[in-house]
Amino acid sequence: MLLLTVLLPLFLGTTLPALLNRSGAGTDAPSHRRAWIAWCAAAVTASSLGLLLSQAPAVFAGQTLLETYSWVPQIGLNLGFRLDGLALMFALLITGIGLLIILYAHYYLSPEDSAAKFYSLMMLFMAAMLGVVLSDNLLVLVVFWEATSLSSFLLVGYWQHKAEARDGARTALAVTGGGGLAMLAGIVILGQIAGTYDLSAMLGRAAEIQADPRYPAALVLILLGCFTKSAQFPFHFWLPQAMAAPTPVSAYLHSATMVKAGVFLLARLNPVLGGTELFHLLVAGAGIVTLAFAAFVAVFKHDLKGLLAYSTISHLGLITFLIGLGSPLSAVAAVFHVLNHATFKASLFMTAGIIDHETGTRDMRRLGGLWKYMPWTATLAMVAAASMAGVPLANGFLSKEMFFTETVTASETWLLPAAATFAGICSVAYSLRFIHDVFFNGPPKDLPDDHPHEPPFFMKAPVGLLVVICLVVGVLPALTFGPMVHVAATAVAGAPLPEYHLAIWHGFNLPLLMSAIALVGGVAMYFALHRLFRLHEQVIEQWWRGWTGFEIFSRAIDSVFRLCGRLTLALENGSLQRYAAWLTASAVVVVAVPLWQHGSPGTGTRELLPANPLAIALWLVLAASCGAIVLMHHDRFKAVVLTGLVGLVAALTFVSLSAPDLALTQLSVEVVSTVLLLMGLALLPQHSPRESGAARRVRDGVLALAGGGGLAWLTWLMLTRDHDSISWFFLEQSVPGGGGTNSVNVILVDFRGYDTFGEITVLGIAALGVMALLDGMRARRPGADPAGRAWTFAATPLLLRVASRVVLPLALVVTLYIFLRGHNLPGGGFIAGLITAVALVLQFMALGQSRAEALLRSQSGRRFVRWIGTGLAIAGITGAGAFAFGRPFLTSAHGHPHVPLLGELPLASAALFDLGVYITVVGATLLMLSALGAVSKESPQPAGSAS
Repeated sequence: MLLLTVLLPLFLGTTLPALLNRSGAGTDAPSHRRAWIAWCAAAVTASSLGLLLSQAPAVFAGQTLLETYSWVPQIGLNLGFRLDGLALMFALLITGIGLLIILYAHYYLSPEDSAAKFYSLMMLFMAAMLGVVLSDNLLVLVVFWEATSLSSFLLVGYWQHKAEARDGARTALAVTGGGGLAMLAGIVILGQIAGTYDLSAMLGRAAEIQADPRYPAALVLILLGCFTKSAQFPFHFWLPQAMAAPTPVSAYLHSATMVKAGVFLLARLNPVLGGTELFHLLVAGAGIVTLAFAAFVAVFKHDLKGLLAYSTISHLGLITFLIGLGSPLSAVAAVFHVLNHATFKASLFMTAGIIDHETGTRDMRRLGGLWKYMPWTATLAMVAAASMAGVPLANGFLSKEMFFTETVTASETWLLPAAATFAGICSVAYSLRFIHDVFFNGPPKDLPDDHPHEPPFFMKAPVGLLVVICLVVGVLPALTFGPMVHVAATAVAGAPLPEYHLAIWHGFNLPLLMSAIALVGGVAMYFALHRLFRLHEQVIEQWWRGWTGFEIFSRAIDSVFRLCGRLTLALENGSLQRYAAWLTASAVVVVAVPLWQHGSPGTGTRELLPANPLAIALWLVLAASCGAIVLMHHDRFKAVVLTGLVGLVAALTFVSLSAPDLALTQLSVEVVSTVLLLMGLALLPQHSPRESGAARRVRDGVLALAGGGGLAWLTWLMLTRDHDSISWFFLEQSVPGGGGTNSVNVILVDFRGYDTFGEITVLGIAALGVMALLDGMRARRPGADPAGRAWTFAATPLLLRVASRVVLPLALVVTLYIFLRGHNLPGGGFIAGLITAVALVLQFMALGQSRAEALLRSQSGRRFVRWIGTGLAIAGITGAGAFAFGRPFLTSAHGHPHVPLLGELPLASAALFDLGVYITVVGATLLMLSALGAVSKESPQPAGSAS
């Protein structure tokens, strides 16, 4: 159930909007199509929400639901999911508020905005956030964590035509992505300390973990990830920059979900990392500074979303501070405020979007008097702002009272209560400014839209629902959020909670006095700034010009780019020879220095085998071929042929070492790669220019001898020493473990199937890269080189044309034979794919270059892209199918069922994986052929010319 909760938005949510947009959803009307896309996203979100609600009763009963799917258990990486009170609360926020945002966005987005793109990205982000809060394995959590950074980057930069959107997206990705890398390092250290990456196994070992000397390093690195994601000082500056995103994105990511990922992880790891002085100092210290600083700045922001951004930073600081205190009741207050903040801040962001949508501006210096035009919106905004300010009978008042109580309890001096009260005063001031400057304060001034009016009902319906929740929770907290707060706070504290009460009235006490001071002081502060200090004329950035967080970050980034530019100018001159020389020299030095320092080992004691005449002959052919390449590399055709000869020697070596699979693969690769190289080189002159001087040739010769000689020497040192081989394991386990007698193929598709899956993925990416690089490129093939020699073939030998017609069907039969026998005899999907590719290449050669390229240009490359996608999908689905049986990814199943008429058949699921490999190889080859064929334009050739 938990895995399905994440997979629904990850796969259905991201693909269905795009498919509906492409198909038109059964109608050609753009408005209807956009509505269908929104309904599709809403249905997927509602499905995930329903799955969570179906498991909520068990969580409220005190259970912790776990799902674990084995993946790479050797390194502690498993797909583990955990649903306790904390995960349930955040998952319900993600899906519940996400559902409201989907409805709101349908009315917010203009017809020019791509609904399919928006909802696909929103679903991707939702899946990533669900993965973060539901993950039980910390390594999996990191993967989803980085996915939130990437998807938020795309969402913030959704309006990519706007420079501020692009800048905001880059800043957010740089800060949160950098913090994520630090967090990854911290989690790796934490996993090494605990001996596991599973939270369920780690939560009861806090004392052991905190006693380890590596604990401070792990804590600091993990806190860097949390602080950057939740915009804690001094990493706060990225969040205001991200306000260039569409308002639905801000309402979802930057108030209710993404920015709370950091406080979620703090809460999740509190039972493991919390309770130490270092944790208290860093977390509570960062939280109280962020709370007070951001609250003060928010008062002076003139942009509606800018004000809400800094208020969000301030409230995140409040939650961080409460988690840092580490007491059970501070955990209750933190959890309660997470819920309250999500309700009132999401509604306020959506209100800001409505105002921007109806007036064309978010500048509070131009807004004013909108109560007259938008009374319903104004009423909803006033209630939500009252909750943000902590006015009694709203839910924000209750969690603020609990926060004040914790500051008084935790502090031995007046500093913490004073800072909390100051932040409360600023909170009232900016909340009052939000209402007064927008809906009152005289008539509007020079609005882009001179006729503001109420938005459609369903655009403000999500705001209304959240505002109602603010009021109901404010009056009946124990009956509404009480059970959720209890189970979530229990998970944060990691222990049973003491007795507490969520109630409106706790009597006359110091926290109530602090609330009263905050309310009165906030009203006084706002009107004093407004009337006496001309608030609308103040620009807070000018007070510390050049020293804002964003400006310091920008200068640092600019310095890094300038340094990189200087290094690039010093090292990069466009010469590939120079780059290769640097790489080779560096490799030689890296290997030679330690050997020089510790002394060079001599020849080992292993008994040497005599070289037979055939081996000596092959070595001589290899040496002659390499020498000929050095001497004739300027002649491109000869260089390609000689390189193929080196490959042929390698194939014969495989044959001599009893590796027929590798020999077949090597031969097939040589044929295909030779043709592809010749197609590419056909666009260039036959001879490359001689650019190297004598000094460069000497340098290259020295590096070649050092590199080649060094590798030969290291090989000699290894081969003359005895070593423990692991081949026996594969030979013994090939039949019982993989169901095949061909150990090479069993290794490829079973024991090391993940490597093979990565290799075919890289092959597909390479083919797509060729297509992308050559897309739209047109080049005229030179008719002859400077010496007058022709480079193209226009006439094809008759024998080749006749033979190709016979070879193709025979090759396909051989392909089928090689494919089916691969698990027990030399063969397999990779070799079969290469044989098919060779047969198709032969058809290309038989057609003649002009006709073949014309045919390939007429074939859409998308067909071959689909082949690659299909092959990768078959291989991936085959590997994922092992999850259904509780086995790791790409675990093969095999057996020998008895089939009527056919008898006993050896069958293995790896055959399906092999089929995916076959289709991918053929698709990649044809895609590269079509891309190269589409590039060239046949130049006029004399009749019958050939090379």
